[in-house]
Amino acid sequence: MKTRPLTENDWPAAAALYAQLNTKVPLNADAKAIAQFAKVLAHDGTTIFGALSGDQVKAMVTLHLMPNVTYGGRPYGLIENVVTDQEARGQGLAKAAMTAALEAAWLADAYKVMLLTGLGNEAVGFYEKLGFVSTEKAGMILRRP
Repeated sequence: MKTRPLTENDWPAAAALYAQLNTKVPLNADAKAIAQFAKVLAHDGTTIFGALSGDQVKAMVTLHLMPNVTYGGRPYGLIENVVTDQEARGQGLAKAAMTAALEAAWLADAYKVMLLTGLGNEAVGFYEKLGFVSTEKAGMILRRP
């Protein structure tokens, strides 16, 4: 199984995965969305890692490396938008993409990697198997009304 950073050429596969990630807010896969994807890819410290089945991107993870003042100025990582194609689940693709993202964070000397995940789904156990813990900090969200 192969993993690699995604590029603008991966937009069709990424769009299909984003559409599966958030079904409450439909993705408009138009020129504006393509431009936003390119903007995310070009953002300093951000990488979207894809896991491939054959030559098709079937899972992806976004890693943001954030500059920091504490911990000797070492960055920290934020993981977002972890998704595997519904037809490809259970094949280790998300684990491979997460492993690539975590290795990149450690290579960048990040002192920690954080993520939020929805409650009431199987994702919590998946992240725990990768070594994430939920007992150290509390995750909170405030959404714009």
